[in-house]
Amino acid sequence: MTEEPGTTEMDDTAMKATYDDAVLDRLRGQGDPLADGTVAKLFARKEVANFNTLMRFFSTAGHQLPEKLPAAAAEYFEATAMPPEWVDWDVMEQARLFFMDNAAHINTGLSFAAMPATYAIPRVSRLLASTHSMDYPSRRMANTGQFVTYLMQTNAFEEGSKFIPAVQKVRLLHAAVRHHLREGGHWDVAADGMPLSQEDMIGGQICFSLLVLDAMHRLGVHMSEEGAEAYFYAWRVVGAMLGCDMEQVPRDLAEARAFADLYLLRNLGPSADGVRLNAQLMRLYEDVVPGTFFDPVVPATIRFLVGDTIADWLEIPRGPWDAAARAVPVVLGLLETIEDSSPLAEWALDKAGSLVTSFELASLTRGRVMHHAIPAELKAEYGVKPSRTGRWVPPAPTLA
Repeated sequence: MTEEPGTTEMDDTAMKATYDDAVLDRLRGQGDPLADGTVAKLFARKEVANFNTLMRFFSTAGHQLPEKLPAAAAEYFEATAMPPEWVDWDVMEQARLFFMDNAAHINTGLSFAAMPATYAIPRVSRLLASTHSMDYPSRRMANTGQFVTYLMQTNAFEEGSKFIPAVQKVRLLHAAVRHHLREGGHWDVAADGMPLSQEDMIGGQICFSLLVLDAMHRLGVHMSEEGAEAYFYAWRVVGAMLGCDMEQVPRDLAEARAFADLYLLRNLGPSADGVRLNAQLMRLYEDVVPGTFFDPVVPATIRFLVGDTIADWLEIPRGPWDAAARAVPVVLGLLETIEDSSPLAEWALDKAGSLVTSFELASLTRGRVMHHAIPAELKAEYGVKPSRTGRWVPPAPTLA
């Protein structure tokens, strides 16, 4: 196995990451120097519009960068064109196979658990609400779905890949949001730390990996420990390419759990932005399926996967389908028993899951390649809100 710089198998136990408030406080004050510096130069030289136009013609790794690309952007793309040297490609292949076997379940976890959970973090909701694109939640879902699909393709890190350009652009998008919020005076750095800080970047990686696995477990999906660890590892590679501080990023699911417990304890809570964003998200899901009969399934599924506390914070309505959602693990368990007993059934169910995933993505993207552009400005009406003080204290468990 390829090891990361500074680690060996012998000292792995001794170097297990530990997380406390002091560690996450430091991460809250840190951004991404490489991407932040690139974006600052683009804005200072008034090159953002030209950059966004040219980026539409760069979506495949290995292709020549567009002519007249600003020098700062060209340097950035050259510096970030390769995956980390420490990547274990055998584990990445395990992750790809895990995704192929569980594509529909993973997309369910992303759509109905991870995405709503991020809206229950007021600081993150405020960030998302600050951009024009969040008025159209289909864009975020389409970008996320396409991003994960690119990541899990066999050529994700080779010439011809669409994943590497996508991750390079997302990293610049994050830096642009930080730039707008700080330079425009829309963010109280002293009270809330760096916008889209390392704490939230790593927290986002955890949401799209560990929380998705948690949702799959809650749904009763059969997963091997090796497959789950490989899926998390793939998101760890993503974190490195998005500019996360790899000295603090969890190295396995046990460390991820420790980070997640503290991160969510510090940051979860209700907010008006979270309620609005989640309402938009639910309407999007309801619109994907024609008719209205199955609309109540959306809030019921989200409530089942995120739990009553977060669901109440997001003002997700209760309904008669709530009880039916609890039966989903039984149905999935039956299907997976059939799948395990027959190679033909396994092929048929995997094919069905792939078709469902393709339909969901096609519905969101309208068959287009999603382009990640640097926002030239934030919403005109966006302004800073009073920061939350003190720690969130978990409420008493809600009785079923």
